[in-house]
Parts: sequence; structure tokens; C-alpha cells
Amino acid sequence: MGKGTTVLEVGDDGVAVITLINPPVNSLSFDVLLSLKENYEQAQQRDDVKAIVVTGSGNKFSGGFDITAFGGLQSGKMEQPKKGLISIEIITDTLEAARKPSVAAIDGLALGGGLEVAMACHARISTATAQLGLPELQLGIIPGFGGTQRLPRLVGLTKALEMILMSKPVKGNEAHSLGLVDAIVPSNELVNTARRWALDIVECRRPWVASLYKADKLEPLGDAREILKFARAQARKQAPNLKHPLVCIDVIEEGIVSGPRAGLWKEAEAFQGLLQSETCKSLVHIFFAQRGTSKIPGITDQGLVPRRINKVAILGGGLMGSGIATALILSNYPVVLKEVNEKFLEAGIGRVKANLQSRVKRGNMTQEKLEKTLSLLKGVLDYESLRDVDMVIEAVIENVSLKQQIFVDLEKYCAPHCILASNTSTIDLNLIGEKTMSKDRIIGAHFFSPAHVMPLLEIVRTQKTSPQVIVDLLDVGKRIKKTPVVVGNCTGFAVNRMFFPYTQAALLLVERGSDLYQIDRAITKFGMPMGPFRLVDLVGFGVALATGIQFVENFPERSYKSMLISLMQEDKRLGESTRKGFYVYDNKRKASPDPEIKKYIEKARSISGVSVDPKLMKLSEKDIVEMMFFPVVNEACRVLDEGIAVKASDLDIAAVMGMGFPPYRGGIIFWADSLGSKYICSRLEEWSKMYGQFFKPCAYLLERAAKGAPLSAPLEQAKSRL
Repeated sequence: MGKGTTVLEVGDDGVAVITLINPPVNSLSFDVLLSLKENYEQAQQRDDVKAIVVTGSGNKFSGGFDITAFGGLQSGKMEQPKKGLISIEIITDTLEAARKPSVAAIDGLALGGGLEVAMACHARISTATAQLGLPELQLGIIPGFGGTQRLPRLVGLTKALEMILMSKPVKGNEAHSLGLVDAIVPSNELVNTARRWALDIVECRRPWVASLYKADKLEPLGDAREILKFARAQARKQAPNLKHPLVCIDVIEEGIVSGPRAGLWKEAEAFQGLLQSETCKSLVHIFFAQRGTSKIPGITDQGLVPRRINKVAILGGGLMGSGIATALILSNYPVVLKEVNEKFLEAGIGRVKANLQSRVKRGNMTQEKLEKTLSLLKGVLDYESLRDVDMVIEAVIENVSLKQQIFVDLEKYCAPHCILASNTSTIDLNLIGEKTMSKDRIIGAHFFSPAHVMPLLEIVRTQKTSPQVIVDLLDVGKRIKKTPVVVGNCTGFAVNRMFFPYTQAALLLVERGSDLYQIDRAITKFGMPMGPFRLVDLVGFGVALATGIQFVENFPERSYKSMLISLMQEDKRLGESTRKGFYVYDNKRKASPDPEIKKYIEKARSISGVSVDPKLMKLSEKDIVEMMFFPVVNEACRVLDEGIAVKASDLDIAAVMGMGFPPYRGGIIFWADSLGSKYICSRLEEWSKMYGQFFKPCAYLLERAAKGAPLSAPLEQAKSRL
């Protein structure tokens, strides 16, 4: 099924306007590109055409190549176009080499392939707010339509590397100062200005520039090599597991050293190779999985319209409450923050202020904007002020009876339409709302710390939560720029439940002889932001124990009970906040190993009654990663089996955005499927014989493994493979 096209219209002035049409963002499907080539050739042949303007429909130039085509190309369902067809035959030899000049009229987006088409035109006119960039590296590939060659020639090597390697778009105004666009005009004058500009080129009043051969912005060869060398070192340091940034730098270098045409051929070859890489497949999967989280069968397909949430109340101004308040006021929601006494309230408002001040310090916000944003926040000590709010988010400590009392009070004071949400990370919502009458408006709004920074919002529904309330919270999530994942209700919900075996596996390994610092190193090398022990230090031992107890009580048969954290806590080692946890911390919060930990481990070991296993003392990095993550995969399978998650891809997003699982591995289930259910199951069975129930594979995993079916496939599909 092809989609998208271009339309050619010739005006009395002799300018042919070619419009890209493929809503919503005019993505460049193969059909659009071939139609563009045809219309270009037609404009060349027509005597009544002097010049060409390329623009996009609906106030958008083009959002880039059609990513939905990737799946077809990767699976072989779609034939690979011949190498260089797009970048050389169409973009370079048809658009740029045309005998009649062309001008790109850019509004909205010119990203990826969209910007590459624009750079092949002989001039670019843009609106001030248009976004121009080459974000291909976010998908595990490189710009493939000549972007690696043209951008450095238009903006210089240093800026081009920053824009490409960091996937950092620029707005029209900055693009103008860089020389990427030639003029800035208002949207309503865009096409007419571009027409006049194109005719000025014909009349030799303006320069006719083929950007592929522009050399004045390129640094001398020696300097260029130094810049590229520095970029390589940075890429290796920031993303040691990724190859494609280095491939990209090589391709850019080829164009500078051997000339742009050679650079284009190297780009075409590299692009085709990277398209088939595991990294690209993983990142494309994450791209679509993230867009799919807001589609919930039976909820979002019922035609419900989200209600307007005008005012939100937050209960508790601690780390989480203040973070949630920050996220809401940054998106213009008026917020009432309730605390139990003046001292706590002052501290809570102080935290919100500090969150905003750090934005000012980084240059992301003006002092004036800070004042305006802060004026949306009001502190209160009583429930009276909550009478006119549309939603309450409770963010107090994880204490069941306290939360139950709060929800009873809320029911008394809040309007009957008000949504009653809890930010609990582990406690079953039915328990929290047990003593209320309005169970249909109780919902979990679980943010991750720090709440104004972390991108995930776990929306927890009970059997009784009304679909309207879910739709309302999805809308709030979107407005505060969070990615929502809707999950069912159980202890720990999806994210924390999936990852509780992670910390427990780490404790099991350490008590049986593994080196805890080696575990943290292996896990960060795999791509996690930090290892499990460094993470416990960060969140604090109090939180770690409170959540740990929930799992031990609710899943006793498969929990590993270790006394290690309790023993350390008795000695006032509480993690980073006390400068002593599994690591010791200096004034700059730099972590160093602590030899004293050995004595706590030995004590915990004797309480557990386990002995050191020589095999676990010398585990390879691969073994550490598998022993830590396969129990997580096993629990994720249970979450799917119980219907807590709607689909496997939601758990992939939850793992990436909630726990920092590396996106270039595609999320927890996608990664597991790349290793195969059979392999994971056999490893878990082997370990459960040696180390007990903790590793025992669940029924869902056993069933998939027996059939050699992927974990992500719904069971009907898994059965049909027999």
C-alpha cells in the first residue's frame, strides 16, 4: 500500500510550486520521493517553468523518512531500493543538479529526510519557529539522503556534528544565524517570498548555491581531523555500546577527505548496513512502542473526551510531591499543595522553588518565567481549600492506614467529580480505597523520581476505575509531557513489580560470594544508568526496605529474603543521604567502594545460612547480566500473564523510561526475545536447581519455551505456531 504524493502547480510568474503531501507530517514514503522526482523532471522539461519552490502541505515541510517502512525493509517484506537511489539519483542528480534553481519554503518541521531534501535546494526560506534537524541517530541509523555531506558544508563541521550526534534540532532563527537558511519570514508570506527568491536566482540577483560543493564553511583538513577525533572520543565515552555514532563520523570524514560524491556512496552503504542492525531494530521498536502506550482497548476506543482539569491538589510536599507539583505548574496547571504543618509546607514549597531555580541556572528558564510559574502554586494546611479541585494526587509516605484515612477525608471534602489519585509505588489501590464509597474515581498516578524529570507516568486502574477517569489522566499525562503506561492493579504494579527480583538477585549473588562492586560495573557496562547497589544508595535504605517488605509479604514463595540492608541500616548506613551505604560518598557525592561492607555481608550470610559458591565468585559479565535480568524477565511474564499490562511493548517502555533499561536493547521483553524464550527458561531452570525457588520459571515462560514462541506474542499466536 503506497501513500503520499506531491503536487505540481505552475504560476503566471513561471515558478513551479511542488507540494509534499502525506499527512500528518508529510513523511517521505517511497511514493512521495518518486512523485517528487517525476514532478521535478516535468518542471525541467516545461518551457513555462523558470524556477521551482518545494514546500509541504498543512504548514509542515516534512517530518522525514516514513519510519513505518523500516519494518518492511528489515523483515525483507519490502524490497531494498538499489543503493544510492534516493541520496544520489533523486536528491543529488535530480534536485540539486537541476538546470533550474529551486528554493525550499520551510514551515513547521524539516527533520531527517525533510531537511535533507531542503538542503539539496539552492536556497532555503523558513519561518522563525520551524524546527530543522537530523535526528536519525535516535533510531540507530545515520542520515541517509546526503545529510552527512551537506550539513557540515552549510553550518561547519563542529555545529553539524553536534546537531547530528546529539539529534539536536534548531529553530528557524538559529538556523538563519548558522547559514542553514537564507531568510526568515512569517508563515503567510513564506511561499511568495520563496517564489521571488527563486526568480532572483534566475536573474542572477541572488547566488545559486549547490550545498554539496560549498566549501567556505569547512575547516582546513588538519583542523577537521582534530575535530572528528574529539567527536569520536566523546561518542566512545558517552555511548560505549553503540557503533552507529562512530560510523556516522567516518562517513562525514570520507566526504571531507575524498570529496562529497565519495561521501555520498559511503553514506548509502553505511545506511543500508545499519538499517539491519539490532540497535536500529530495537530503537525503531521503542519509537512505535512509545506511541502505542496511549491506546488502550476498551478505554481509548470508546469515543470518550477528556474532561478539563482546571486545578490539581497534591498531598505531601516531600521529594515526590514537590516533583509532581513542579511538573504540573511547568505545564500551567494551578496547584494546591497540602501539608500537615507550616514547617513541612515551607520545605515543600522550597523544594519546588529549587527545582525551578535549577532550570534558571541551566538557562532553560528566565527569572521572570520562574516567578510566573511559581505563582500557580499555593500552599495550604486544611482540606477546606480542596473543595474546588478537579484532581488530587496523594504523595505521602508508603503507610497503608495513613493513606486509607486520607482517602476517607478526601471523599468528604472534594467535589463528587474530583479524581482521587495516589502516587503509591507498591501498595494495592483496593487497599488504599477500602474505606471509601467512590471506588470508581480512585486511580494510581505513579511518577518516578525525580518526578519533574523522569518521563514515565504509570497509570494504575482497578476493576472499578471508570474509563472516563483513565482518559482524563491520560490527557493530563500528555499535557505534562509524560509517556503514560496504563497497567492493572497489584502489589508493585508493573514497573516495580517487574524489577523487584533485580535487587533481590543482586543480594542473593552477593551473599553467595559475588563481588557487589563487580555486579554494579557489569550492569552499568550493559547500559543501565547505575548498578543495583548504587541505586539502593540513591533511593535510600528506608524506601528500599519498605518496598522490599511489600514483595516478601505478597510473593513469599519467590522472594529472596536477605538481612543485608537491615543490618547496614541498624548502623545508620542509609545510603547517599548519610554519605554511607554500599559505597562511601565525598562532598561532591562521588561514590567509592567501602571495605567495611564485607563484615555486613558475612553477618547476613550467616543469618541466611548460605555458603559461598566458588562458581559465583568468578562470574563473567554476561552471567551477571543474565542472573540479574532473567528473573526480571520471568516476573514480566507473570505481569503479562495476569493481564496487568495490556501488551508486551508497554513493559518495554516501562523498563526503559521507568528503570533506565537501555533503549538500544529495545526494552526488557524485546531484549529477552532476541535471546529466545528457550535459552532464558533453561538458564532459570538450571539456577533454580542450584539456588532455589527464586529462579523458578513461571508457567507463561515455560509454555512459550516449549513452543519456541516469542514472549511478546499473545498466546493465540504462540499456539498457532505449533
